[in-house]
Amino acid sequence: MLTEKRKPDWLKIKLQHNKLSVQVSDTVRKHQLHTICTSGKCPNQGECWNCGTATFMICGDVCTRSCKFCNVKSGKPLNLDPNEPENIAEAVKLLKLKHVVITSVDRDDLADLGASHWAAVIKAVKSKNPAVTMETLIPDFQGRKNLIDLIMKASPEVISHNLETVRRLSKYIRSKASYETSMEVVRQIASSDITAKSGIMLGLGETHNEILETMDDLLDAGCSVMTIGQYLRPSKQNIEVAEYIQPKIFEQYRSIGLEKGFAHVESAPLVRSSYHAERHVKH
Repeated sequence: MLTEKRKPDWLKIKLQHNKLSVQVSDTVRKHQLHTICTSGKCPNQGECWNCGTATFMICGDVCTRSCKFCNVKSGKPLNLDPNEPENIAEAVKLLKLKHVVITSVDRDDLADLGASHWAAVIKAVKSKNPAVTMETLIPDFQGRKNLIDLIMKASPEVISHNLETVRRLSKYIRSKASYETSMEVVRQIASSDITAKSGIMLGLGETHNEILETMDDLLDAGCSVMTIGQYLRPSKQNIEVAEYIQPKIFEQYRSIGLEKGFAHVESAPLVRSSYHAERHVKH
């Protein structure tokens, strides 16, 4: 019988709670919002909330896909909340955020896959908070270029779309998504003046050469910012960790990525796609 790998010391963190993180939590709850910080069991939740930042998750908290690495609930989502754009915008204002990250569940049940709702949220946040900068971490929208254009026209400073893993493992751990489609999404984003960003997780069984190949593919697509973090199994229903990668290896990949030509690489065991996202705006 297989036993789960013991988590190494460098991945053990203490949750942080102070007045500011409580304020973020209360504001999110009051405005009936969702964050990937909680839904995704992000290990950096305490650090980010203590800095007064959060990644808002729109379009509900139930995803139409069921990727093997993800802790977000899957099933049949509720109808979109028409008040969500204004509620997100108000929360950003109350928290006095200088930079905000917006992400969402996949909404394959909707005719436009949620793209028009996405655009409405971006515009509402920008209208009420004209000084704020924004990153949008978007789904693949089934590769439909007209829907991705709706997001691009709303003009966030950064658009991120994660590959999640290397080509060989993509079809095994991702639901409905494909490596090729995701790469085309990144390519479309990079064709504009908007910063294109993507990320992968390590510890799923990928090889060194596959990681380098993924870097090259992203650079060829025009991606300028890359994040690399350790996959952490959020529940027993998710795929097991194949390997815990040493911090020094992550640092090596950061150096390799910069040498290859990325403008910015975040690479460390606890890095997640929106970790220190404010650093990526200028790129």
